[in-house]
Amino acid sequence: MTSTGQSEVKPWRLVTEIWREIFLGVGMWGAFRPIFAALLAAIPGLFLGQHFNRKHRRAFDWTLLQIPLALTIVLYIPLWLWSIYDAWRDATVIVSNAQQSKESTVGPKL
Repeated sequence: MTSTGQSEVKPWRLVTEIWREIFLGVGMWGAFRPIFAALLAAIPGLFLGQHFNRKHRRAFDWTLLQIPLALTIVLYIPLWLWSIYDAWRDATVIVSNAQQSKESTVGPKL
């Protein structure tokens, strides 16, 4: 305790607490994984966001599906937009499941 009656805050403790608050307890990679997956999925025709999320079968299926849809651009664009959303959603679920399994093995913070 200092002379003012407040406890002394260690600089490293302060930095780690700010880090947790910014990234919602899932770390920097957990916070940016959905964004990164969506950016990869935004590359048209490759469905890299699905591969990044280890959904290789889905990416392969969508690659085959895009061949006939490429003939009609009206249907291809919604498939491409859906793949971006789907990659973001899957990455969010992966981060959430990892966080839940981490909390269940460690236990809740008190």
